[in-house]
Amino acid sequence: MKRLPLAALMVAFFILLLWAVSVRQALLFVIGIGMGAALAGARFGFTTGWRALIEHKDPRGVTGQLVLLALAAILAMPLLANYTELTAALGPPSLSLILGAFVFGLTMQIADGCGSGTLYKAGLGIPLNMGILPLFAAGSFLGSVHIGDWLSLGQTAPVGLVNSLGLEKALAVTLLGLLAILITVRLWVGKHRTWFDAKWLWGALALALLATLNLVVAGQPWGVVYGFGLWAAKIAQSANLFDPTGNFFWGQDSNAQILAQSVLLDVTSITNIGILAGALWISAKSSGNETPLTRQQWLIGLLAGFLMGYSSRLAFGCNIGAMLSGVSTGSLHGWIWIPLAFAGTLIGVRLRRYYGF
Repeated sequence: MKRLPLAALMVAFFILLLWAVSVRQALLFVIGIGMGAALAGARFGFTTGWRALIEHKDPRGVTGQLVLLALAAILAMPLLANYTELTAALGPPSLSLILGAFVFGLTMQIADGCGSGTLYKAGLGIPLNMGILPLFAAGSFLGSVHIGDWLSLGQTAPVGLVNSLGLEKALAVTLLGLLAILITVRLWVGKHRTWFDAKWLWGALALALLATLNLVVAGQPWGVVYGFGLWAAKIAQSANLFDPTGNFFWGQDSNAQILAQSVLLDVTSITNIGILAGALWISAKSSGNETPLTRQQWLIGLLAGFLMGYSSRLAFGCNIGAMLSGVSTGSLHGWIWIPLAFAGTLIGVRLRRYYGF
């Protein structure tokens, strides 16, 4: 799509939100556009950063991600400590988190994108990610329907570091944890490596600022997965394929209210739409040349996308909701998510290579 008509559509949607919904939703749409532009413009891929580290011992992507986590924590934690109306991205340590994070890390390598990666690459017009997007949503919805059963297998109460340790200690623990990861990466890749890349660094700075704006405007951390599941839930409900009454997840008052409302009132959905728009803006000047996939690669990729959506709900988020938002707002579940997702990625990278992606 050409940039002029795309800009006109974006402005029209912004005016619609401003006029018919709320100033907050209009601002979140703009924030989402910035997120999509930053992700696509910097090619800030959480999936590719991990894969480059494993396959080529290239630490630049992971360094960029660690910078993002550190900046986001430095900005978010003081806000959470001083403004009680803001909420952290808390998830309960549980069997569902352990399994979900592992499967997500595995399948995101085959699908070549996490939650945010699927969004912005779909916006860039990459065929596999465009096909994965609706299946990710279906998987996320099915995971939300089943999450009550998974949690019944074992869980503990969510732990927020800011509340339990206080601001200074929570921030210190977080930064020391990120430093420990950096040292581990240094030991793995060895000497004489390029550690920084300008695109990754400016992408980290932009995303940290935008994630903080999202926290302030939405009152909650940046998330992706919830919006996907909500879209599929609305479709299933409207087709009389799903009754949310009595369901553990959608029967909760807050989720039931969001399901009954217009999707334009959901903060995660609006930022997701903005991410797609921002990536589309970047794609207007990209070549868009992609290597065609075989039928087997399509089937494996689409299945991985569905499982990625399912596991992301079990893990209470993807690289954005669990890792970025979880760690930066002091949730223990974010720290549990990282090593388990990375363990899954170690297998996913090999499966990706096996199937010739």
